[in-house]
Amino acid sequence: MAGVRGQGRKFDVDSALENAMFAFWEHGYEATSVSMLTSAMGINPPSLYSAFGGKEGLFFATVERYNATRGDFMARAFAEEEKAAALVRRILFGAAEHYSDESCPGGCLVISAAVTVSDANKHVAERLRDMRNANIALLSERIAADRTARDDGSPSEQAEFVGAVIQGMSQRARDGADRVQLERVAKRALGALELTS
Repeated sequence: MAGVRGQGRKFDVDSALENAMFAFWEHGYEATSVSMLTSAMGINPPSLYSAFGGKEGLFFATVERYNATRGDFMARAFAEEEKAAALVRRILFGAAEHYSDESCPGGCLVISAAVTVSDANKHVAERLRDMRNANIALLSERIAADRTARDDGSPSEQAEFVGAVIQGMSQRARDGADRVQLERVAKRALGALELTS
């Protein structure tokens, strides 16, 4: 993307968003100050406000970037896998790979960025919650639509279980769990679900 002019200063939006994404990912939404963001992005506050409308606008621009780049493993799995068992396997092992990537702060931006927020920013946490819940609802629909999946529980229960495992894997990665450890969790979760291919 070309540079954007903000208050007389031109900057590369892609690079700025990448740096802001890492700041939010590492520190969380509320703990990441505007001064931290402008320092990471190499811009001044008027440029940030001119281009993104403020901290919240910038944050959700970084979430969109995250979901389209480093966090796209789940969307790709939904788009490319037809069978429920293959879809769940790909999501779980994709999470193990992505969340433990040492070039990133660890875990998932959408899961961890607004874990602790004040009431003033509650709407930010709720918007991220809605994104996570939409993925669980979609997974439930996909499990229900696959008649070859073993019926050891309702599709919504199975999807909730996967969602809980993924969120736990994200936190474990933040706590230092590596890919091998997270893949063991993924394998155990698949065994517990017993979805057939």
